[in-house]
Amino acid sequence: MKESAIRLHIEPLDDGGFSATSPDVPGLVAEGRSVTAAAEIAQGLVRKIAESCIEHGDPLPDALSTLADGNASIELLVPVSVP
Repeated sequence: MKESAIRLHIEPLDDGGFSATSPDVPGLVAEGRSVTAAAEIAQGLVRKIAESCIEHGDPLPDALSTLADGNASIELLVPVSVP
């Protein structure tokens, strides 16, 4: 399986929880109780968006069309829960 990295913009919601969107995947909106949950839900939705594009013959968003082959180096910011 090939992998890619996208940028996520996560912000708090007024009624609690967090919303995640991405400038790399138009239409992506995910909500979760924590930053980690919002990021995980967004990750799953991006997979579904990519699968739908492939299934329907639509082009992948640019960030997903340049999938890493495992030899590229990337840096990620990863949410970590601290007690």
